[in-house]
Amino acid sequence: MAEGFDRAQVLALTAAAESRSEHPIARAIVQAAEHEQLTVPALSDFASITGMGVRATALGQRVEVGADRFMHALGLDVARFAPTAARLGSEGKSPLYVAVDGQLAAIIAVADPIKPSTPGAIAALHALGLKVIMITGDNARTAQAIAARLGIDEVVAEVLPEGKVTTLQQLQATHGHVAFVGDGINDAPALAAADVGIAIGTGTDVAVEAADVVLMSGNLQGVPNAIALSKATMGNIRQNLFWAFAYNTALIPVAAGALYPAYGVLLSPIFAAGAMALSSVFVLGNALRLRSFQAPMAEAAA
Repeated sequence: MAEGFDRAQVLALTAAAESRSEHPIARAIVQAAEHEQLTVPALSDFASITGMGVRATALGQRVEVGADRFMHALGLDVARFAPTAARLGSEGKSPLYVAVDGQLAAIIAVADPIKPSTPGAIAALHALGLKVIMITGDNARTAQAIAARLGIDEVVAEVLPEGKVTTLQQLQATHGHVAFVGDGINDAPALAAADVGIAIGTGTDVAVEAADVVLMSGNLQGVPNAIALSKATMGNIRQNLFWAFAYNTALIPVAAGALYPAYGVLLSPIFAAGAMALSSVFVLGNALRLRSFQAPMAEAAA
């Protein structure tokens, strides 16, 4: 807390500014104020600055809440909170800053707890031979701390919403095909631009509409399951194509009488029809083997 500011008052003003936002972090700040039984004042205006933060007026005071880049854009120096921000980032928490009437008032720590299922999902993706990269608008220190806990291979941090597509295109140029997983409004352009867009079903409608695949459970473990099923399906298709090609290559000449000059053998139309039916039965039977597919993350698939 900066000198000259009261914690309860600043928290109430911050909650007021965030009360119009549906972002989980905004809801957490409002809930924190309510938990301390603070009165959240009404707003006279509100504006959301994409990739920066929010601005509002409450009790006649201008309140601005956002990342350090937002404070820099306002001409405010956050150096006084640098040690605190560094500590919070190393703990995997995101530092947000609050300015009241153009003066830096406080730093707030917010954290998105890692779901118990997430480390296993990352490990399953690695087992499939995939590289996992995190693209986030959060500060680099926080992102690196979370990536270290989860075993994520690479981090691209402090990316503005409009920069996600550019970052995705750079990754495609470097690594080839890229699947993008997201759930927010800001993820929609990247979901559409990716080779495969995977939306979490519990996310926004815009993200769901932009994606190629939607995980209805909202569980990240569904990502390796979907990729593994896709690989198994493509493998099955290749097997069927090979069988059909080899089978027909061998028997069509026989049906055309290729063996008649040397052996006097002709294939009866009845047997030819039976052979064709046998090919279809084999291909169908091979495709039905996918019913016994075992998902890498069986718990999520259940």
